[in-house]
Amino acid sequence: MSTDLRDLYQEIILEHSRKPKNSGPLDNPTGEAQGNNPLCGDRITVYINLDGDRIADARFEARGCAISVASASMMTEIVKGMTVGEAETALQRFEGHLTAKETPELIEDDELAALMGVREFPTRIKCATLPWHTFRAALGGSGKNDVTTE
Repeated sequence: MSTDLRDLYQEIILEHSRKPKNSGPLDNPTGEAQGNNPLCGDRITVYINLDGDRIADARFEARGCAISVASASMMTEIVKGMTVGEAETALQRFEGHLTAKETPELIEDDELAALMGVREFPTRIKCATLPWHTFRAALGGSGKNDVTTE
């Protein structure tokens, strides 16, 4: 990866971390889950509102590293308006890109591609995927669901 591309990706992650989109609680969510990575201290709560099978809104509250906050910010932007099935497919693709043995094909979302740098640091993959796994748990229904990665 070129130095210019690394710099661009780093800036995207820092921007989402400093000014996260969709940060804050959601009134009367139809789904909610809490995620925790005890190894690095990342904590996240994901809230969703469904309109039938479509994700009408997604928000989060996070205390963690720049990667987990940026991933949550990007994720909420991506999943809004998707059906539950489309969101599950997006989650599987994202996780697959991060964990593939070979270099994955390019990701269509330029901002999400910025997170592919964590592939070089396997312990940070959990930072990037924690918001997504917490989102999946929030889709599991009303009430609180807990996700812990180790």
